[in-house]
Amino acid sequence: MIGKLQGFVDYIGDGFVILMAGPVGYKVYTPEILTLKENVSLWIETVVREDSIRLFGFSSVSGQNLFNQLTTVSGVGPKVALAIMGTIKTDILMSAIATGDAKTIATAPGVGKKVAEKIIVELKNKMGGASFDFGSESGVLPDLLAALESLGYRRMDIIDMAQKLVSNNPDSDVAKLVPLALKEISNK
Repeated sequence: MIGKLQGFVDYIGDGFVILMAGPVGYKVYTPEILTLKENVSLWIETVVREDSIRLFGFSSVSGQNLFNQLTTVSGVGPKVALAIMGTIKTDILMSAIATGDAKTIATAPGVGKKVAEKIIVELKNKMGGASFDFGSESGVLPDLLAALESLGYRRMDIIDMAQKLVSNNPDSDVAKLVPLALKEISNK
């Protein structure tokens, strides 16, 4: 099996690239944002099916491991796993799994509420013992996100900022964090 490919991006398609490694061009499906003629090194996961062999490429081993973890969840194949990883940044995805935030996971194309909940249930204890301190004990992060969403902000636009606010102000409640979040949003 192919473990890693190094070369330049010769073509960018819908969800895949043609990666030239020497004289051979490999079709590699990837959630990474790459540019034409860029030299890259991708960790490769080979998925063999009855009717196809597909290569999935990731810029890091942790990205490859996350992909493999996602595809262990029933109902999540390689295509859905790539959609999730291409839509939600890795740290946000991992914290959403750790905090049980199905709404964030469901923002990925092809992922509904049931699949998002299944991902949380099946992966929460498998994520390498990662610990997240985003106020999940007190429910501050979900409450802050809900408050900001009720004001019309999209979850994917505010989640990074909300996580930082909660971790930087661990003793604050939602009433104190909302004005800080609004100030942060207005400064962008």
